[in-house]
Amino acid sequence: MRINQPISATIFLLGAVMSQSLFAGETKKGYSPHATKAGEKQVLWGDTHLHTTLSLDARAFGVELDQETAYRFARGEQVTSTHGLQVKLERPLDFLVVSDHSDAMGTMSEIISGNKDFMKNEKVASWNKRLNDPENAEILATRMEVMTSLTDGSAPDLLLDRDFFKNTWENYLVTADQFNEPGRFTAMIGYEWTSSEGGSNLHRNVLYRDGATQARTALPYTSTESGNPEDLWKWLEAYEDKSGGKILALAHNGNLSNGLMFPEINPETGEPLTGDYAKTRARWEPLYEVTQIKGDGETHPLISVNDEFADYETWDRGNFAGVPKTEEMLPFEYARSALTRGLELESKLGTNPYKFGMIGSTDSHTGLATGDEDNFFGKMSYMEPSKERWNSVLGKVAETVTMGWQMTASGYAAVWATENTRAAIFDAMMRRETYATTGPRIILKFNADYANQSVPMGGELMSAEGASASPVFAFDAWKDPLGANLDRLQIVKGSLDKEGQTHEKVFDVAWSGDREINSAGKLSAVGNTVDIETASYKNSIGSSHLRVEWQDPNFNPGEAAYYYARVLEIPTPRWTSYDAVAFETKVDNPEVPMITQERAYSSPIWFSPENK
Repeated sequence: MRINQPISATIFLLGAVMSQSLFAGETKKGYSPHATKAGEKQVLWGDTHLHTTLSLDARAFGVELDQETAYRFARGEQVTSTHGLQVKLERPLDFLVVSDHSDAMGTMSEIISGNKDFMKNEKVASWNKRLNDPENAEILATRMEVMTSLTDGSAPDLLLDRDFFKNTWENYLVTADQFNEPGRFTAMIGYEWTSSEGGSNLHRNVLYRDGATQARTALPYTSTESGNPEDLWKWLEAYEDKSGGKILALAHNGNLSNGLMFPEINPETGEPLTGDYAKTRARWEPLYEVTQIKGDGETHPLISVNDEFADYETWDRGNFAGVPKTEEMLPFEYARSALTRGLELESKLGTNPYKFGMIGSTDSHTGLATGDEDNFFGKMSYMEPSKERWNSVLGKVAETVTMGWQMTASGYAAVWATENTRAAIFDAMMRRETYATTGPRIILKFNADYANQSVPMGGELMSAEGASASPVFAFDAWKDPLGANLDRLQIVKGSLDKEGQTHEKVFDVAWSGDREINSAGKLSAVGNTVDIETASYKNSIGSSHLRVEWQDPNFNPGEAAYYYARVLEIPTPRWTSYDAVAFETKVDNPEVPMITQERAYSSPIWFSPENK
């Protein structure tokens, strides 16, 4: 018996049959080319180091943008800067850590705004009056007076009240959870622990895997409680034990540490590092901030004397107290020398304390995560774009003056994560599957295969019996789709031989054009298309994609080593050039760089020999 069906039902059934036929086989590759499979890693872009009005120093020096504005800006909204400029990112970020200083968090903002409870104290009321007086010729001295008292514990007791701190932290957490949108935008919880004993910067950014429920179980650790990183690590362990959550510390760019960021002698005890120190640091500090506004921290020309690209946005001007920098301090401040020293320490202590991944961020104190040369809003709010900011004083400590033009428009954190969530981003950071850029959104893949082992950046290869050939390192680098072409792809190697001597070498492994390595082992420059007069460049040189598989010609299976990728763009205008054109001003100081050659740094891959 035949049953007549409505035509719509007939079409539906026919469609179902056709679907089974069409899709019985494998889906054609490339449909849809922008979709990702569940669990597939993708690059997420973010800033792990941004300050708002909650930070003591940021608010003291004028910033008025709050945590909410910072999130809205990072996710792509247009906002108004402290000084009334309209500002927007060309592309939104995927995640942001508002890392306000834990010391006196929120207190300066309340002093300036006139919190009625704070105004009960005569000294605080006086600060409020002086900080709000436009005729106060000693405004800078007043700001420093307040900041010093809040960080050395000499401030009136009501300013150090733990209940105020608790309320501030609670409001921070509520706002972070409000703006956290798994899959679209991650508002990662964090703060900056601000140790600066003797003026040497040993800051760490503390990042949480979880949300407000876990983070509210303990107030952030402060440097007034202790400026010793080992005490911070104890606090991190106690936090995890109490909350059931996960947490990590990200070491701050070390070029203001005056040789203390990567020590081999413990600065607290004066004794050589111990195995316990190495294990504990390696456990809690998987990442290093290799580039930011206060300069680049990959290496220094006096350390890497044979590296023609070592002198990039170098800051070597002493510490916060004005203690001069000496050449002897430099190897203990930069990523490359620390990675090499880590190999030495592992051979002695059994653990490498400096087995860290690379990450970049801004350390902006404006509430604006801007790491792009053509959209750079400076370190402090008084360094927003203006006609004379390049020639203005950023800061002065003792006899050391830092000019505005010495700010670096850098950088961003790139994370290979399975999804845009707090947990997935945190987990990628813990496995060091991250890389740093000075601003451009270069896509960088770096993997290694060796004796049935396959690892991505941040991974470790172990020696295997009978295996003597070099690991195969695979590199893929794509230009920022809205940015400059690529000049070259390099591999940086550090090693420790059987005699205990360390070695460093930079290899050019892929490059644009038909250039060749000369007899001195160098690759000629890519060229330069920058027009400073118009702050423009042409992508008529360079390559959009560099790809290569490479084996180390000097590989020795008995030597410990690390390898990381460095990718260079072709030359482009620096932010000082964009300012000069935008404000029709002439930069008449030959010291001021107007051109830059931006870059990306992968996390290393380590090789451990049999005799480890």
